[in-house]
Amino acid sequence: MAAKNGICLLNDSFPPMIDGVANAVVNYARRLTERGDPVTVATPAVPGADDSTFPFPVLRYPSFDTRKKFGYVSGRPFSPELAARLQKEGVGILHTHCPIVSTFLARELRDVVDAPIVLTYHTKFDIDIAKAVRGKLLQESAIHALVQNISACDEVWTVSRGAGENLRSLGYQGEYLVMPNGVDLPRGRLTQEEIQAVTGGFDLPENVPCFLFVGRLMWYKGIRIILDALAALRDRGIPFRMVFLGGGMDEADIRNYTGELGLTDRCLFPGSVRDRQALRAWYCRADLFLFPSSFDTNGLVVREAAACGLPAVLIRGSCAAEDVTDGVTGFLIEENAPSMAACLTELLRSSSRVRSVGKAAEEQLYLSWADAVDHAAARYEAVMERYRSGQRRKPRLTDEMFRSVGELMALSGQIGSFGEELAREIHCSGSEMAQKMRSGYDEAKEKLLTGCEELARRARKNQAESRELWDAICQMLDRYL
Repeated sequence: MAAKNGICLLNDSFPPMIDGVANAVVNYARRLTERGDPVTVATPAVPGADDSTFPFPVLRYPSFDTRKKFGYVSGRPFSPELAARLQKEGVGILHTHCPIVSTFLARELRDVVDAPIVLTYHTKFDIDIAKAVRGKLLQESAIHALVQNISACDEVWTVSRGAGENLRSLGYQGEYLVMPNGVDLPRGRLTQEEIQAVTGGFDLPENVPCFLFVGRLMWYKGIRIILDALAALRDRGIPFRMVFLGGGMDEADIRNYTGELGLTDRCLFPGSVRDRQALRAWYCRADLFLFPSSFDTNGLVVREAAACGLPAVLIRGSCAAEDVTDGVTGFLIEENAPSMAACLTELLRSSSRVRSVGKAAEEQLYLSWADAVDHAAARYEAVMERYRSGQRRKPRLTDEMFRSVGELMALSGQIGSFGEELAREIHCSGSEMAQKMRSGYDEAKEKLLTGCEELARRARKNQAESRELWDAICQMLDRYL
């Protein structure tokens, strides 16, 4: 792609904040860079973040530090510097991976950079909203605002069929494409020496079955099902070890419940593992991957496990179980502890069957990030061509408001850049040039004031018809402010 067709990836989370979507954005950016496509990541500022190790630019915009309350920072979607940078470099497509703040920012930037917006829907946000917003009326208003924000994008992708069904259940009526995520782990197993180097210091006796969970330690991931099933195995005299890799807001409660069940000596909590080779070692050390989550829309960790020949136990009908055939590429259970306990008891009697299913999963479920992003990049071309030909999506009620904010942001960025240039010229060129620059600065300042007045005029004009929707958006933003 030419520079004018640069790709801007936007997401609310990014390293050092780690989750599945942040991992997806990193891999999108890496693969696009490998292809030679100009790519930029726009994400909220995180105290202490070091972006120098990435082979692509990461632009940070202002944020509130809400990590103690939510585990994440919360972005403030107004950045004149970001707007000025993207205008200068040229953007052909804005690809947002979060339908809240990142999409607010993308909508502000759309007319500034004259590029379409693609949104990937990764997560069941109705569950997140239910946890963050109290009261059914407020939840319904927040979901309505969420759907309106998604509907304002030029194209919508989902990471699975189940994610699309969830989006439909929220009230989304537009079209969407299924664009699955890939896996950044290479296919195949590590050597015993490599596995031992990572896992050897933990209480994992040989010939004792080892189960593994990887993900955020949140109850809605099905962790209670795992623990209750393990308690049943313990009561039947079946030895095992359970490893929970990750961290999350419910970790303390999960550890407490583990203790209440008397499983502390059999359950390990090594924390989050950011090194991909170390994570691969854990997948290779385990005998079964337990992921009874009906929350996840893609189950990327299931394919990571498959890359290492590790079969998964999954909820029948869940998004994570899409494309998994019971007894062939994985094992499917009902969404309860007795079903998991029965499945594990049976599988522990036949290690050869578990290994053969793991091999089939490696061969049939694996999708590399290179293939996934190449598919997405081909679709980018189609989206940009449609946009340039004038085939635009139906305007939304709040488009004018976001356009106005974007214009104000761009004007502020221009004045900031002009002020820096003015300072340089004053320093280098003497009073005559400074006078010329001052005149230009005053002209730009006048444009900003005019822009503010225009914004106010538009706001007054649209206030009556947009007030209800904007209130809902503000209520949703309450979790960030």
